[in-house]
Amino acid sequence: MPPLIASLAHRLSPSATMTTPQVLRLLPFAAFHLAALVIMVAIENGPVRMLVYLLTWGMLNFFWLALLRRPTIAAGLSLTIFAAVIWISRFKHQVLWMTANFMDLMIIDAETVAFLWTILPEVRVIGFVTAAVAIPVLVLLWRLDPWRVRRRIAAAGAAGCFAAMVGATFAFPLSDGEVFADDNNVSIFMRSGVEAVHTLATQGFMESDTEVSERLKLTGEEACAPAGKRPHIILLHDESSFDIRAVNGVKVPQGYGAHFKSFDGKARTFLVEGAGGPSWYTEYNVLAGLSSRSFGRFQFFVTRIAAGRVSRGLPHALRRCGYRTFSIYPVFGGFLGTRSFYKSTGVENFIDGRDIRGGVFEPDRFYFDHAARMVARERERAPMFLHVYLTANHFPYEFPFRPELTPSSWRDPGNTMPEVNEYLRRQAMTERDYKDFVARLKREFPGEAFLIVRFGDHQPDFAKHIIDPHIDGAELGRRIMGYDPRYYSAYYAVDAINFRPVNLSSALDVLDAPYLPLVVQEAAGLPLDATFAEQKRILQRCRGLFYACGNGAEARRFNRLLIDAGLIKGL
Repeated sequence: MPPLIASLAHRLSPSATMTTPQVLRLLPFAAFHLAALVIMVAIENGPVRMLVYLLTWGMLNFFWLALLRRPTIAAGLSLTIFAAVIWISRFKHQVLWMTANFMDLMIIDAETVAFLWTILPEVRVIGFVTAAVAIPVLVLLWRLDPWRVRRRIAAAGAAGCFAAMVGATFAFPLSDGEVFADDNNVSIFMRSGVEAVHTLATQGFMESDTEVSERLKLTGEEACAPAGKRPHIILLHDESSFDIRAVNGVKVPQGYGAHFKSFDGKARTFLVEGAGGPSWYTEYNVLAGLSSRSFGRFQFFVTRIAAGRVSRGLPHALRRCGYRTFSIYPVFGGFLGTRSFYKSTGVENFIDGRDIRGGVFEPDRFYFDHAARMVARERERAPMFLHVYLTANHFPYEFPFRPELTPSSWRDPGNTMPEVNEYLRRQAMTERDYKDFVARLKREFPGEAFLIVRFGDHQPDFAKHIIDPHIDGAELGRRIMGYDPRYYSAYYAVDAINFRPVNLSSALDVLDAPYLPLVVQEAAGLPLDATFAEQKRILQRCRGLFYACGNGAEARRFNRLLIDAGLIKGL
């Protein structure tokens, strides 16, 4: 027997003359380890994931042994940590459809902690009760635990388990879709940690070229002299909205599709970077004018990472031209660091769900009403940029959302999938509420010019299952991870009131989301600063593609230009 194992066995062996009461003192130790095995069988699927789970269990136990020397206490603390990871993973999956991973610990910010503390008041009670119960139990187990382990033996065991776990992770890396499943919570958490630390050490949070030969010519206070009166600009985030006629076989109501057309009668396609859920990817696109895909494994955390580090964006560009910048956000601004990110890109006045006393989801007319009242209060001081986030089309679609607000002309088209019919009903509500909003602006502000740009942030979650219903899950995953445009196509539209868009040369029929700030500024007749002028040249070279142009080469080069200009820091 190897010396390490022999020594460990000797240390863990109870006395040969141990009495029955002493044997009973070992029951908690056995119960903790048995519970860990039961949990493994329940949540971990496959030999690799079970191996990582067991190695993590061993590593944690040895870690606590190195500190405390008591095996029962070590097992109890380890089981508590496992239970916490699993509970947090299940909660996160319910909210964001993604299990917890190690990057949640790497990117801890005060806003996210405050957000969780606010929406989960029961956690406070659970925490206090757990502490009240756990402390006496730990004291009792400390006194009853009959074994002791040498610290150097425990440290060696922890190091061995850690090395084996790292080796298993590199030998069997996480697949891109694993983090979206509600199982394998412990193994995904640990494997994501290994991969995240490796990526951070070798690449950083964001992809960028090591160096570039050119520089952006920033003057610090670049002049902005628009040709003509500056319109108020309203940017509408149309949650989960796209033209569902792109899916074969879906029945739509009569007249469907007009909502997706601009003032010039054209329907334009908006290529986003998230499939069926991550609105914040598109928020990063349209506010920063950059690609969330540049963050690779860290893409899910893009707004939290970019907050305070990325200071280039559409709101900043508009402030240069004398605009006052506002945003109406539907939920608590601490969600994924949204408030800090918005302010980082130049939003001066951030109004969240608590400020407007909204529920989790409200009909679009609720947000349009707040927007109209804000225009009435603020329009005379300076031209306004107002970003408004709508929520009526947000999942779930298993129930009728505010059925009393259904348009009188609505008729169920009779699709076999009830979620599709509910989605179409909500889109009809959005279309009606938007028309009423435009009419209100015309009626209440007859002398004001408005440029309105609308966009869908991603397709609804069910769309990926009906675009091609004959493929299996593995093929669907490959298509989504390969950025098949059928799963990433939404819409964008340009409208105007008492104003005619000046320049639509960037408003291509198919446009990558990071270029939308170009469309907004040129349509408003505003001169571009050096960063957006450079991005316009990329748009022309790449014909509307951004990250996909040159397999990320253009985005990496542009990120480096912004880093060298001091507009991206710490990434």
